[in-house]
Amino acid sequence: MARIRSISKGTQSIRPHDSLVDCYFDTVADQNGDTLLHLTTFGSDLRKSKPKSSQSIQIDIAMAKQLVEVIYDAFPALGAAEAPALPGTAVADPTTSEASPIYDELAGRLLGK
Repeated sequence: MARIRSISKGTQSIRPHDSLVDCYFDTVADQNGDTLLHLTTFGSDLRKSKPKSSQSIQIDIAMAKQLVEVIYDAFPALGAAEAPALPGTAVADPTTSEASPIYDELAGRLLGK
């Protein structure tokens, strides 16, 4: 249960998870009135007890912009035609990607368009 302060490529050994969980989102204002995106996951169907929050994270607009870039880098088929460039991050090549309504909506919200 924490607010993310940085997003970096990891070096740990990972594998796909075996179970699926549900994730709920909401927004909350911090002490300065800035919006935070709050994401909470709940235990898998295999959990023996009743469903409860397993993990929650919060991200501000700077982290949201970086996360959008990470997502488009991981899934270039989404077609981020005009990904907002941040220093030190990769963006999809607009000459090889198609426009994406999902990207357009997220970018509009993040960039105030």
